[in-house]
Amino acid sequence: MDSKLEKTENANEVKLEVTVEAERFDEAMKKVYFKSAKYFNIPGFRKGKAPMNIVEKYYGKEIFYEDTFNELAPKILEEAFAQNNIMAVSRPNIDITQIGKGQDLKFTAIFQVKPEVKLGKYKGIEIKKVEYTVKDEDIAHELEHMQEHNARLISVEDRPVENGDIATIDFEGFVDGKPFEGGKAENYELTIGSKTFIPGFEEQIIGMSIDEGKEIKVTFPKEYFSAELAGKDAIFKVTVHEIKKKELPKLDDEFAKDASEFDTLAEWKDSIKKRLEEEYKQKEIEETQENVIEVVCENAKVDVPSGMIETELNYKMQDLESRLSYQGLKLDQYLQIIGKTQEEVRKEYEPQAIEDVKTKLVLEAVMNAEKIEATPEEVEEKIKEMAKNYGKENDEEFLKNEKVRNYIYEGIKSEKVITFLVESAKIK
Repeated sequence: MDSKLEKTENANEVKLEVTVEAERFDEAMKKVYFKSAKYFNIPGFRKGKAPMNIVEKYYGKEIFYEDTFNELAPKILEEAFAQNNIMAVSRPNIDITQIGKGQDLKFTAIFQVKPEVKLGKYKGIEIKKVEYTVKDEDIAHELEHMQEHNARLISVEDRPVENGDIATIDFEGFVDGKPFEGGKAENYELTIGSKTFIPGFEEQIIGMSIDEGKEIKVTFPKEYFSAELAGKDAIFKVTVHEIKKKELPKLDDEFAKDASEFDTLAEWKDSIKKRLEEEYKQKEIEETQENVIEVVCENAKVDVPSGMIETELNYKMQDLESRLSYQGLKLDQYLQIIGKTQEEVRKEYEPQAIEDVKTKLVLEAVMNAEKIEATPEEVEEKIKEMAKNYGKENDEEFLKNEKVRNYIYEGIKSEKVITFLVESAKIK
């Protein structure tokens, strides 16, 4: 196999001219014939038993060309990439210029390669100190959540609905005098002020009494997920059946004993403060890292290839699908709910995808410039730690898995380069 590489006029794009010896192509074609022989039914021969030359006469000499190329191409390209020391970051655009039995296979492949990163200043950069202090209102906010969580619901019969109440209602919606799908429910518990319904709906429930019926007029938002309802006026017939209000427990030592592991409210507050201090400290570390990386990336110059952006977008869409599956949703259902196409969601993700790819490229360039590596001992320690966490301490296959080890190796290098950048930064 012989290959020749040249740059195209597009940034980060190259053209690879490849020639594969006729002997290798013919040998691959024989393998394709043996794999597919069972599918050929030729008069005078049992199915799958016709010789290769007969199959070629019957179906045409080109019958095996496409499958042979598809069989050879991945391995050939892998060899050509290694031969020319290049890393492709996009799917190749293939053009076959010569193919045939007894002939050298010739084709060109145009693809994008990993770009060169021109680092700017990355050592000794100046950033502002990130600092978070636990305030009394932070602790109060935590306790309010616990009060809400432990609140009792009390039925109200001597007054109409107020903001913050939970009203049990029947409702049915109409647009242009006709009911619409999903616009009807019975004994629905609605928290007034939660803003879970169409704007204006909850506000008009306020003041209604038990067993009272009312027509509520609203307008669906223009961005509503259902295109049939978006921007349209609607009337809901609503009946209130029950009114409940939340009764919050008193913030005292008794509440602390009931809702926590502490005997006094003071001890509980002190525990909350210590936990928040730890969370804020971690938040300071993470934001400092983010700020340093942001400046380093701003100082660097790199032309991010579209192929790498597409790969990152594919990853983000797969991640979205995975997260939705935990909620029992499929991507198509989610897109219908938000009223967007998959292409529109990908477009929204694009700026973040570009930023993420650039960050990876810049951090990799710093690693190379500073010769940052992970030692075998560090990898060994980390994989044992991971194995322990996953209950695989005695799983030799896991402990020796090259993909796992490479993942850990790259992860350690990433941690080291970020630590290096933060430690060398001037934090004011």
